[in-house]
Amino acid sequence: MKRKLQVFVSSTYADLMPERQASVSAILKAGHIPAGMELFTAGDRSQMETIKQWIDESDVYMLILGGRYGSVEPSSAVSYTELEYDYAIQQKKPLFAVVVTEGSLESRVKTGGIAFIERDNPKELQLFRQKVLSNISSFFEDPKDIKLCVHETLADFAGNRTMKGWVSANEVVDTTPLFEEITKLSDENRQLKSAIEDLEKNGSEKPKPSAEPFGELEDVLRAIEVKLPAKVTGGAEEKTLSLLTLFFAAKETFVNGITNKMGMSEADQFFYFNLSPKLQVHGLMENEKVPGVQYRRYAITKLGSEFLAHLERRSVLKKKSAKPNDFQAAAQAPNVEPTKAKSRARRRRRLPLPS
Repeated sequence: MKRKLQVFVSSTYADLMPERQASVSAILKAGHIPAGMELFTAGDRSQMETIKQWIDESDVYMLILGGRYGSVEPSSAVSYTELEYDYAIQQKKPLFAVVVTEGSLESRVKTGGIAFIERDNPKELQLFRQKVLSNISSFFEDPKDIKLCVHETLADFAGNRTMKGWVSANEVVDTTPLFEEITKLSDENRQLKSAIEDLEKNGSEKPKPSAEPFGELEDVLRAIEVKLPAKVTGGAEEKTLSLLTLFFAAKETFVNGITNKMGMSEADQFFYFNLSPKLQVHGLMENEKVPGVQYRRYAITKLGSEFLAHLERRSVLKKKSAKPNDFQAAAQAPNVEPTKAKSRARRRRRLPLPS
């Protein structure tokens, strides 16, 4: 993006017309914008305020100093040209000056007369000249020197990225699409933040999970009723108990596993074909092939072992506060422990009771 610097050209007018024209031409040729106040009356106070505004809006201040001090501002006894120079320094405006050489000034006086020399304020001109030469400045003898100085100095200023300058409108990147995209993303971000806040709020209002990890499973098994045939219980009538009660009461049998090998007792068949499938549905038992034999076996799963451990802990640690129906029912349950295959005896052993 090419920047154009606005250069304010300050000088006395009548004695430096060719030099001003040379500077303006060099500024334009370098691709920048000249600014000057030739059309304003130097003694008009309101014009001095306008000149300050122009200096403020310019990027560079340039002074051409010849053999004249210029019109003096009455209240300060300082020439308007020096006031412009001092104001540019006060505003820390980038500046440079071209000063006529002593030899060139003598030649001008010889050819042009006293119009090129200061007669009223020579001392003030000398002091002003010393001030200017103490800052960035160059000497000139003719307009060609001014053109060369303008080209070299503005090239240095143009390379300074801190200077703003002027940019053509057609070189300015259209930021409308970018602005619209930023606005869209900001809206989406605001909506996402709102959604996150709602989720966090709703999450804090949700009930905390039960401290009992098996609470739901326990309720389900308690609600499932199982009818024990009389030939399994050894009594005269069938009995009805919860699946939870039977699972806990016969925990040793489930832990050891139940097979469907030949010669199964009534209790074996009940455990294998009735209770175990019901427990398998809830992930507590699994049916597996026993290597090297034809029969299969129901074995307790990891979940089943953890659930039995949970029931055991409740039995031991909370026996006083535990629901009596579950464990008392297990204690009072009829003997449904399967008999050993090798022993065909009709003996029945009571189910192990929770401590």
